[in-house]
Parts: sequence; C-alpha cells; structure tokens
Amino acid sequence: RRPVEEAFVARRPAVRLLVVPQRRQALERIVLHATSLRIPIVEVEGGTLNALADFDGHQGVALVVRPRVWASLEDILARAAERGEAPFVLVLDSLEDPQNVGTLLRSAEAVGVHGVVFPTHRQAPLSPAAIKASAGATEHLLLAPVDDLPGALADLHVRGLRVVGADGEAPLTASEADLRGPIALVVGSEGLLGIVTEVVLRILRKAEATRTFFATFPSTTEAGNAVSAIIASGIVPAAIEMMDTLAIVAAKAATGVDWPEVGAALLMDVDGVIAECDHTSANAIELARKAGALEIRVPKDAAERELMWKGRKSAFAAVGRIARNYLVQDGVIPRSEIARVLQEIAALGRRYGLRVANVFHAGDGNLHPLVLFDAREPGEEKKAEEMSGEILRICLRYGGSITGEHGVGADKAPYMPEMFSADDLETMQLVRCAFDPLGSFNPGKVFPSPRLCGDKPGLYQPHPTELSGEAWRA
Repeated sequence: RRPVEEAFVARRPAVRLLVVPQRRQALERIVLHATSLRIPIVEVEGGTLNALADFDGHQGVALVVRPRVWASLEDILARAAERGEAPFVLVLDSLEDPQNVGTLLRSAEAVGVHGVVFPTHRQAPLSPAAIKASAGATEHLLLAPVDDLPGALADLHVRGLRVVGADGEAPLTASEADLRGPIALVVGSEGLLGIVTEVVLRILRKAEATRTFFATFPSTTEAGNAVSAIIASGIVPAAIEMMDTLAIVAAKAATGVDWPEVGAALLMDVDGVIAECDHTSANAIELARKAGALEIRVPKDAAERELMWKGRKSAFAAVGRIARNYLVQDGVIPRSEIARVLQEIAALGRRYGLRVANVFHAGDGNLHPLVLFDAREPGEEKKAEEMSGEILRICLRYGGSITGEHGVGADKAPYMPEMFSADDLETMQLVRCAFDPLGSFNPGKVFPSPRLCGDKPGLYQPHPTELSGEAWRA
C-alpha cells in the first residue's frame, strides 16, 4: 500500500486504482484518497494482481499509472542547484536483486540523494517488486537510466563530482574517507571489504586494426569444439561469443540481422597490428572450418560489423520476445569442456521440461544460460530456480566456478559450500572481518548464512505481517 500512497502524494498521473474486494476494508484510506483525486476504482480478483505484479505478495491494491518520465544527469544536478546543496548522486551498478534495488532507493530518498543513475542492462529492472520494496521512494526520486554507465561516471567526474565505489580494496577505510562535497556513490553487487576512494588506471593504446568473422555451426557441440581449438592453438581473441538457436532467433526478431537459424553461431574479434590481425583471423577461420562450420561471414565494412555485434549485444534482452520470464545464470568452465557442458545443460532442460537459451563469452568459458519459464504456470518458477542451481553444479563438476563475472550475491551464497570447504569459507570470513568487523558492507552477500541465522535459500515467502500491511520487507 505504501508505494500507492506515495504515488498519490507525488501526484503521479494515474489511470485507475485496482482493488481486491476481499481486502477493501483494510484499504479504506487509499480508496478515499483515490476518490478525492478522481481516480477510477476497479474491483478485480486477486489473480489479476498476481499476474500484474508478477508475484503474489501484494496487499490487494495496485495503481495503474502513466509511463514514468525518466530524468537526465542534468536534471539531477539542477535539483541539487535548486536546493543550494552539493550534488549527491547514487549510482547502482549491476544489482541483480529487485529487493536490494528497492531498499537502496528507499535509503537514498531518506538521506536526501538528489538522483539515482542506473544502467539499462545487466541490472535488475524497476519492477513492481523493486517499487514495493522502495516503499514509494521511486515517486520522489529523479531516476536516470543510462546505456553507458562508465561514460555517465566519466561525465559526472568531469562535472566536478568525486566518484566513490563501494567495492574491493580501499586506500582508506569507510570511517576515514571524506564523503563531503559533490559526490557520486557507486553501489555494486559485492563490496564486502570497504569503500574505494581512488582507482589508478593504465591507459592502453587503441589497436591499429580489428578483424571480425561470424561462423555458423550445426550445433553447440561443433561450435564449442571450434572455441576449444582456437584457444588451444594459442590465439587470444579480443572477443569470442557463442549463441545457440534460441538466442539467434531472439536476436533476429529484435534487430533484423539476417542470420540463419542454425544450431549455434560464433562471433569473434581479433585486434592488434594489421599484419598480425590478418594472419590470426585467417588461422581462426581455418580452425572453425575444421570444427564443422557451415558458413563463415567476414563483414565488408564497419557498418556490417556493427550490425553483427548489435545482434549479439541485444540477445539477452531479446529473449524476452520468446519467453515471458527467464533466469540468467553465470558460471565458468574450462574452455576445453564447452561442448560437453552445453550437452549436459541441454539434457538438463529436457529433464525439467524447460527451454534454455545460451549466449555467452566463449573465449573465457563464461556461460550465461537463460532458463526460460512462465511464472503464471504453477511450479515453473521453482523448477527454473532448481534447474539454474543444477547448472552451477555442472560447472563445478567440470572444474569450473559458480560465477564467471557477476560475483556471488544472495542467490548463489547457498552454493558456496559446494565449491569451498568449511575451512576455506572460515578463512574468507576472517579476511572480511579484518576489513569490516561489523559486517556493514552488503550484509548477507557471498557467504552462506543458513547455518548461522536460520535463513534458508529458495523462493522468498512473505511474512504474515507483510501480507496484512503491518510491515514491509527491508
């Protein structure tokens, strides 16, 4: 109920208020407020709100509003100037849990942040769950989605803001860091040891040339073998990405690339001096042919190359065109095992009765299987989560890891004991405690907690006080 009330206070343009009749008495204040604002009120069944909110932990009310007007960096800085205050910007970087997003937004609004910047991809969306967890803070904050987060951070730095990241090794402890003045606070998915106040970067010379090729294969087995052969030959690609049939179909629907709907495709870049690029690319193409490539395409110009990469980069979001819901996993395996692991994942999908789209960084062995499901079907979300966990176990069985690049948050913490021994985990905890003895930085992340505090992994079950509206989840 709180987000709806805050939307009323913020005068958010609304279309109608949806109310479950059985709970209407408990919502009398909201109904009266909607009436005073001349907002139409419609009684609906609980299942309607379940489908609308994509979860059943709602409190029997939903406000259908007009599309949100997003802010820009200029809007955020202008708000700070209007208040006569030094700019204070919160930057969300790759947060995967909508509950965490909502909680941070609520905290940001409470401490007077002038605006929030977040990426449009690789980030939990501003979903109903995130809005609910924010307790209405989203109605009072300036929210600025950006396509290029590093570019936005650079822009803020140029405008005089000090960029501070909550992550990794810090020259200063949190108590020593001076956070006064214009500041952009970056909060990521990890950050267990302290706050980074300074980062030293090494600038690399831009490569003289880049060579790209696109190869199709009958299945992920041949494509996986091609990657293994390329890496085993000593070639170090600038990038080598793999997509299976489902990912190809989704990318075609989203971008219009003229890719054949084959079993798998590889997109590879090599860069360096011109002579080296030509030689290395030719060798890689020959290895792909030997592995069973059906077709090799070399872009004729920069525009065609850009379109190829646009197809690959759109694949994650494009999967939403072929599935109502999906879970993205992140594991890593030895590159020599790609073909066998993908075969096991396919078999796992058949066992669970769920489709899996694969699009990933093959050159690093960094898998990103997308488990497709329909949350409206009873039990499918639970099956998808179980299957997602089994994929991590496959990665471990082949000598890999439960994360390739996105780290370990609340979702993966229960799998840490399957990768590390009790002594390993205890040693990691000691390192963390040396930097953060109070456990203030991202509590509950990375380390499994069931044995300590009674939490349990799996689907979140709302407490009765949440359902009644007496409390909400932090």
